Amino acid sequence: MSEAPLTQEELDALRRYDTPTVCNALELIVPERRGYGYTVEQLFCARPELPPIVGYARTGTTKSMEPYDFGSADAKKQRTDWYEYVATGGPTPSVVLLQDIDPIPVYGAFWGEVQSNVHKGLGCVGTVTSGSIRDIPDCAEGFQLLAKMEAPSHAYVHTVAMDVEVTVAGMTVKPGDLIHADRQGAVVIPSADAARRIPETADLISRREAVLIKASQQPDFDFDKLVKAIGDAAEIH
Repeated sequence: MSEAPLTQEELDALRRYDTPTVCNALELIVPERRGYGYTVEQLFCARPELPPIVGYARTGTTKSMEPYDFGSADAKKQRTDWYEYVATGGPTPSVVLLQDIDPIPVYGAFWGEVQSNVHKGLGCVGTVTSGSIRDIPDCAEGFQLLAKMEAPSHAYVHTVAMDVEVTVAGMTVKPGDLIHADRQGAVVIPSADAARRIPETADLISRREAVLIKASQQPDFDFDKLVKAIGDAAEIH
């Protein structure tokens, strides 16, 4: 997103909704996006009890299978450049999207106790990664992690590229995209205008759905009453 970032109040408003509700709202706001822009592969949520996270994407790729000289000057620069990017590469809060490009994408875990705390300190509220995670009980408080799986070792894990388009769990993300995520997955909110329209649209959908749900819970509910409820719901604007 290249527009001005959302205000804190606008970000807080988006956190009131789970990610499926945000997806529902986007189906009305930007119907051409109905078939893409969200995760479509299984992800493990480390902290399902946490509320949704909303933030601007910091993107990168990682590898962990091949031996890597962490003491080299290039490796040290890559590490500090990554942290600088996370800290200054766009508005905050941020969500880090990491695409693991190894032949076995979960070979080594980038995320754990140290990285979650460091990234939280730099303004990040969570991550969505096609790699693995570890140290979940000791990860930073309130930091959400969605990943392919848990793994015990970080092996030779390191960032390879940063500030690039990535694809994680079937969701393509550009640097700076606004991300909404919870235990059920993640979605890219395509524009600030769309983001600002989500609360009103989500509330409209909720009011329409409430008519159907209430009708279906009545002891005399039948097909005719369903048809009437569908019509009544459609009249809500």
